[in-house]
Amino acid sequence: MLTPLAPSVKRAPRKTLFAKPYVQVLVAILLGVAVGHFYPQIGENLKPLGDAFIKLVKMIIAPVIFLTVSTGIAGMSDLQKVGRVAGKAMVYFFTFSTLALIVGLIVGNVIQPGAGLNIDLTSLDVQAVNGYASKAHEQSVTGFLMNMIPTTIVGAFVEGDILQVLFFSVLFGIALAMVGESGKSVLSFLQDLTAPVFKLVGILMKAAPIGAFGAMAFTIGKYGIGSVANLAMLVGTFYLTAFLFVFGVLGAVCRYNGFSIFSLIRYIKEELLLVLGTSSSEAALPSLMEKMEKAGAKRSVVGLVIPTGYSFNLDGTNIYMTLAALFIAQATNTDLSVGDQVLLLLVAMLSSKGAAGVTGAGFVTLAATLSVVPAVPVAGMALILGVDRFMSECRALTNLVGNAVASLVVARWEGELDQAQLKAAFCGHQPAETSTGQPLITPAPSNSAASLPVESPGWSQTPDDRAAGSKQTLAGR
Repeated sequence: MLTPLAPSVKRAPRKTLFAKPYVQVLVAILLGVAVGHFYPQIGENLKPLGDAFIKLVKMIIAPVIFLTVSTGIAGMSDLQKVGRVAGKAMVYFFTFSTLALIVGLIVGNVIQPGAGLNIDLTSLDVQAVNGYASKAHEQSVTGFLMNMIPTTIVGAFVEGDILQVLFFSVLFGIALAMVGESGKSVLSFLQDLTAPVFKLVGILMKAAPIGAFGAMAFTIGKYGIGSVANLAMLVGTFYLTAFLFVFGVLGAVCRYNGFSIFSLIRYIKEELLLVLGTSSSEAALPSLMEKMEKAGAKRSVVGLVIPTGYSFNLDGTNIYMTLAALFIAQATNTDLSVGDQVLLLLVAMLSSKGAAGVTGAGFVTLAATLSVVPAVPVAGMALILGVDRFMSECRALTNLVGNAVASLVVARWEGELDQAQLKAAFCGHQPAETSTGQPLITPAPSNSAASLPVESPGWSQTPDDRAAGSKQTLAGR
């Protein structure tokens, strides 16, 4: 006689509407807009709330990356997989970053958002962009590569530099795997440490509505909704282009790899709203890594792809750079030949690598690009400085979606994506375990020599199969 089966995956308990985190963040954003619009001075004074939340998240980013990457790599039976995953990730990053730049160029040439503005360069406040230009001149390929190597191990964690922490974590994970049996106790300790660290991430995310409220109130209070109206064509074109890229290009990639972009966006809606409120994709990095692992991507893949993607796979920033450069040229009546646009594309391909996932980094990267392309006046950046904050939100949202897609696609290429677990996560089922490295779908215990058939939510068995107790028929619910 068959005993009742304990499902390995359970549906998340129902919450009231306002108890859902994404609803809380959305309400906080709307309140922030209202406060910033009607009480701009108060809105500006609320900036510390947003800054404090982002600092809290940055505090935990380095430990999350270190534990995820080092335990993932140390647990690999084949260390060659590290190079293979990194290579596939770089191929993906290069391909879709370039596509994002090209999409920005195409839409900019078709819509021409800056045409007819007839801006006189001498009337612009060049001093406003000098700070960004000076930061851009400090960037170089050699400097970027050298900056990946931390001066000290502690320094990488103190500074919170994502690439430096990732660099050390990869080396440490490889070393831990190479020492064999003597390193198992260290690996076990790090795996045990993962659970409380991710629990801390969950605790910090409780403050997300407060951070989103403060950041949005400051943005609206300081810059005002009216500043968008003056350059509505540029802002609207940018949002449209990002929409086309996410649902057109990335949507096609998702469909080809067996999942839906709409399901993915619904799955990470809390992270998207958090990014919308803070204008920083870095704010959602820890929770995004946890969710991608819960969605069936192996920890070793998630740990390598997402942190690296935060520097090398910034689709939103790439769209912004080519589109903004064309806007400046069109607004100042600067003619760009095909050769100039090809040069712009090539320079942007290099300068976009290493841009941080923080607010304002895209503007610095644009300055770095224009300083090398003589045809586009750097002074024209003063035109878009006032609305850059509003475009920063769209950049961050697109970057986040791009890296979520990248982690699932690279995991599938590597054969490290559990499709059943992905389907369960997208359907709203709650895994039995959190990010501890243990299997999220486990067989039920058996009281007899023969294993009992296991039924997981999302799949069903026929009555005949249950009676036989042997053969399982999987039928999508």
